[in-house]
Amino acid sequence: MLLGTQRINGKGALEIGGCDTVELAREFGTPLYVLDEDYFRDTCRRYRAAFESRYPEVEISFSGKAFMATAVCRIVDQEGLSLDVSSGGELYTGLRAAFPPARILLHGSNKSREELAMAADAGVGRVVLDNLPEVYLLQEVAAEKSKTVDVLLRVTPGVRADTHTHIQTGEVDTKFGFSMVGGAARQGAAAALNARNLEFRGIHCHIGSQIFDLAPFRQAAEMMVDFAAQLRQEVGCVVEELDLGGGLGVRYLPEDEPPSLEEYAEAVTAAVRARCEKHGFPLPKLLQEPGRCLVGEAGTTLYTVGVVKDIPGVRTYVSVDGGMSDNPRPALYDARYDAIVANKATEPRTTKVTVSGKHCETDTLIADLEAPEMAPGDILAVQTTGAYNYSMASNYNRLPRPAVVLLSDGRAELIAERETLDDLVRLDRMPDHLRPGESHAGTSPQ
Repeated sequence: MLLGTQRINGKGALEIGGCDTVELAREFGTPLYVLDEDYFRDTCRRYRAAFESRYPEVEISFSGKAFMATAVCRIVDQEGLSLDVSSGGELYTGLRAAFPPARILLHGSNKSREELAMAADAGVGRVVLDNLPEVYLLQEVAAEKSKTVDVLLRVTPGVRADTHTHIQTGEVDTKFGFSMVGGAARQGAAAALNARNLEFRGIHCHIGSQIFDLAPFRQAAEMMVDFAAQLRQEVGCVVEELDLGGGLGVRYLPEDEPPSLEEYAEAVTAAVRARCEKHGFPLPKLLQEPGRCLVGEAGTTLYTVGVVKDIPGVRTYVSVDGGMSDNPRPALYDARYDAIVANKATEPRTTKVTVSGKHCETDTLIADLEAPEMAPGDILAVQTTGAYNYSMASNYNRLPRPAVVLLSDGRAELIAERETLDDLVRLDRMPDHLRPGESHAGTSPQ
């Protein structure tokens, strides 16, 4: 499965963005995240075109939680997309990247006073309200600063998407948003409308992630327009903006067949148009928040193979120099991946192996991978790691986080440095009584 600018070069090695991945591993070390800049940009453009050609007013926001780095923010800005952030740290990253604040949306299910204050001071375009206490807290913060903040209301439509339970976010039983069941969403809208320093702009929903079936997206769009019509009748407001989130799936395995961006855009926009016509409701501005489907397939992780352990009659374990610290998704979501042995890309896949990480867990990255005969020193390229890999990376077992390299036209540029061992202890602090040479004053056991 070759994605984006990936190809097999004359040396029989995997190439991305005109760069030999074996040489990249040698130059930058492994584990290494690499990002195909041209593929990322092309997907951003296709997504915009798919919606803008089908709907009169659209705003596409990149969901920063998928892959947040200052260089990524600059690419998103250059491609004319807005930016969806979900924490003070993500907002700070966007601001440090000089992303226009008016094109930033702040999400989050438990925003702190400090995060709301940062958003108000920066002048973000929208704050997406998640719960009733947050309505009151943002009103208080905005009033203290003599600011008016534009807001959307996150609504839970009760749609069950066919995806892993951990990334289903639109059901009734969820921590996110105001439920349509029981009147909570109507109450939240009324509170936002009555808040003097908040400007209610519209409603938002997000039903989940890595979804291939278009039916839940249509259903959510219809339910959200129904709710907008209800608000007009019962509260007397017209929803100007309708944000339907993101969630379209990508190819992790060769057999995966997600809908095209064009098919997805047609399903969503047609559903909104038809429902608005049914209610005699003016077409709202349509907002989208894609993340994974923009950047997922553009990312690849390179590892160096270490121990190859064959258990006769059972399986062969191939250990790599990373694992769940740089990709926790297999452990969290039973996520499955495909991979290419980058230095043996033309060799037939004659064996079946289990790729394991180096952590003190089972730490299976890929079970039953069909691959060529593998040996220590081989470079393994795991596909479709652009979303929720770098952003979820940790220091488990005190492994430094990998570097990130941006690839285009044969050019490889570092956009995030590899952490060092010194970085791992940089924030540690040693109490005086524990310093080397100090004796412990406690009583010794008898």
